[in-house]
Formats: sequence, structure tokens, C-alpha cells
Amino acid sequence: MPAAPRARPADLFTPEEWAPFQARAAWVGPLLVLHCWGVILLAAVAGVLWPILIPLCVAVIGTRQLGLAILMHEAAHGGLSPRARLNDFLGHWLCAVPVGASLPLYRPYHLSHHKYAQQPEDPDLVLSAPFPVTRASLRRKIIRDLTGQTFFKQRVLYLFKAFASDRDEDMAEGAVVTGRSVAPFLLVNAALLAAAILAGVWWAYFVLWLLPLATWFPMVTRLRNIAEHACVEGSADDAFRAARTTRASWWERAFIAPYWVNFHAEHHLFMHVPCWKLPALHRAVHARPQGGRIEVAGGYMEVLKTASAGTTLPASG
Repeated sequence: MPAAPRARPADLFTPEEWAPFQARAAWVGPLLVLHCWGVILLAAVAGVLWPILIPLCVAVIGTRQLGLAILMHEAAHGGLSPRARLNDFLGHWLCAVPVGASLPLYRPYHLSHHKYAQQPEDPDLVLSAPFPVTRASLRRKIIRDLTGQTFFKQRVLYLFKAFASDRDEDMAEGAVVTGRSVAPFLLVNAALLAAAILAGVWWAYFVLWLLPLATWFPMVTRLRNIAEHACVEGSADDAFRAARTTRASWWERAFIAPYWVNFHAEHHLFMHVPCWKLPALHRAVHARPQGGRIEVAGGYMEVLKTASAGTTLPASG
């Protein structure tokens, strides 16, 4: 069972150049969690005050629900706080549980993904192995996401299969832990519903929390998964080809890829670098000759064309 190839910081940087990427600020992680919930709250208030904005608010909230999952991922690497207890509290109760996940269960699963990235033992291989697919197949997947079918499959049907060994691509990552964390998930969501009732807008929980969770969140999670590993040649043999980085415009960061999740190649190279330092790491790596081997896409639409056209993007700087 060979592990995935690894890169060492010393292969690219001097100790002085690498030192800033090792430093961790105690306040940034909690601030990101606060920012994520703040955006969700502001979008919910906007939807209540101006119902015409509800479709836009659903997209904004669904993307920040993905943001909570991304910050849970950061906590899995110990990146939300240098204090382990605070890191795990924030990552579990304020990030993972509200969207139906569990940090203690996700962490070993995800670290296994890093250890065996794109190897047969990689638990996330089912997310990237089917690609490229036909455009019709990709369209059907996105329709299932936006119509709530994926949510129903993960949160209801797989609730009874979470302990089973067999799973398909929709069972990977979040759905694996959903069944085992259902009680905390229901508890937190009951609190959110109670808060909406006390505020006199009971319907807001269903329209401005549950609806994004059942539609936009699964869709952007799928786009994230496709962009990270699908159709990257040489990913099992070269540490610099283990994942793809996607250049994200402002609107893609707002509606698809929050909190620097698009810098996935750099994250796989050096997984303990905090997410907010990934743009600087991207620039530093690409200033070295090895950076030219990294797969870089010009945007998420470009990735989707590649994932549904049977072609592979060339590596670019």
C-alpha cells in the first residue's frame, strides 16, 4: 500500500523563506468562522426584508455552508487555532455539525485522503475517478443537486447506510459521517429553527437555511470536488500533480469557492499551511521551476468543460 509521493519544503525554499508559511495566528481562524456566520446572517436578513432577493440569498448562504465545511477541513489540519481544544470546538460545533458532518470522524478519513491521494487506497478517489463524463451526465448530476435529490440521498437514504462499507460517489466525504452525527445535526438545526420562530420568521429556517443546504450546497460541493482532482494527468506519481488549482474570479469566490479552497494543489503540497496563506504559497511555488508542473485552470467553467469533454487541461503556470 504505497503512499502518495511527497514534496518537502526544503526542495523549494530556504528555512527563512519557509518560516512565514509555518507561522499561525491565533485570531485568524476564529475570525473566519465569525465571518462565515456573519455572511449567512446578513444574507438571511436580506432575504427576510426583501423577498425578491431570496434566490440570490440562497446561493450566498449555500456557498457559505460550503464555507463551513471548508473551515471544518481547516480544523482537521489544526488550522483554525493553535490551541487544539479551541480548534476542535470551532471546527466541530460551529462548522461541521450545522451542515451534518463530524470533525472527529472526518479528520482520519481526510488525512487518509492526503496520505494516499489519487492512489487506489484514496477514500476520495470515487469523486474524481469517473471523470471525464459526458455533458449529459454532468448535467444530470447538477440537476440532482439543485432539485434536492442529492441531499435526500445523503441525509435520508444514507442515514441508514452510513455504517456500510459500500458507497458511491455521493456517499463520499460528507455523507459518510452524516449518519453517525445525526443527533448533533438535528440539535443544532432545531436551535436554528427555534431562533427563527422567536424572531417571528419561522419560514426563514426552511427557505434561507434548509433550502440552500438541500440545493446550492450539494451543487457547489460537487463543483469543488471536480475541480480539485478530476482529469489531472500524472496525479498518482507526481506530488506537484496531486491536485488542481483553479484561478477564481470574485464572483466564483462569492458563489462557488470561498476561503481559498481553489488553491488545492498548494494545499496538497504542504497541507499544514493555513488556508489564508495559500495565495502567497501559490505565488512562491510558481516562482520556482517545479511550479510549472502544477495543474492550473483559468476558472471553474473551464474545469467543467474539461470534466465533461473527455480532454485534459495542460499544466500551466
